[in-house]
Amino acid sequence: MEVLGIDIGGSGMKGALVDTITGEMTTERFRIPTPPDRKPKEMAVIIKKIAEHFKYKGPVGVGFPTIIKHGVCKSTGNLHKSWLNLNVHELFSEVTKLPVTVINDADAAGYATMNYGTGKGKDGLVVMITIGTGLGSGMFLNGELIPNFELGQIPYKKYKKIEQWAAGSAKDREDLSYKKWGKRFNTFLEYVEIITCPDLIILGGGVSKDFKNFSKQITIDTPVIPAELKNNAGIIGAAAAALHQAPKD
Repeated sequence: MEVLGIDIGGSGMKGALVDTITGEMTTERFRIPTPPDRKPKEMAVIIKKIAEHFKYKGPVGVGFPTIIKHGVCKSTGNLHKSWLNLNVHELFSEVTKLPVTVINDADAAGYATMNYGTGKGKDGLVVMITIGTGLGSGMFLNGELIPNFELGQIPYKKYKKIEQWAAGSAKDREDLSYKKWGKRFNTFLEYVEIITCPDLIILGGGVSKDFKNFSKQITIDTPVIPAELKNNAGIIGAAAAALHQAPKD
């Protein structure tokens, strides 16, 4: 079955149709820049425009860049403050006139990786880290999702959250070399390792495709590998979630 998956990022909102049996995208990605104010109604309209671009009328899965609990936004993350406690599932469904399932974006990327990619068949505690505007994290125990493990929200020194210092956006903002940024990212992974004691860490998001450029800076004991699906994992996982985690209204 082809399902529309949409990944909401800090700079762009991207969608594609996905074969939920194979986990492969059946269309090219379609991207619209994320509105600068990152307010609910403006972003909901873009979800609708992406669906219209594909002339799509079925269920939609959306990876959302902060904590989602039963369809409700529980933390604003890098979004506008008006998102807090808003029912994102209801908003997107109302604006698009389509059944929309909303899950945390890192959970979506992890869901794709564990079902179709590098994590398939991996037992134990697996952590998926998505590197982008922020640092998303998805947690899986023997293949089952433990939702909303937002490890990028850990406070660090003068920073309210460590992702402000160690995310891909910090690398771009401060024009850091991969070596300098890699050391920061390794510090974040040290916290992940201490807090969760994982068996495996899988890296996704845009920066993960350049893993070879900073792999020497990763010195933790836990095995760390890049995701095969890389920057498309959020789209693929969101589409799969639309079938397997749809709200029961």
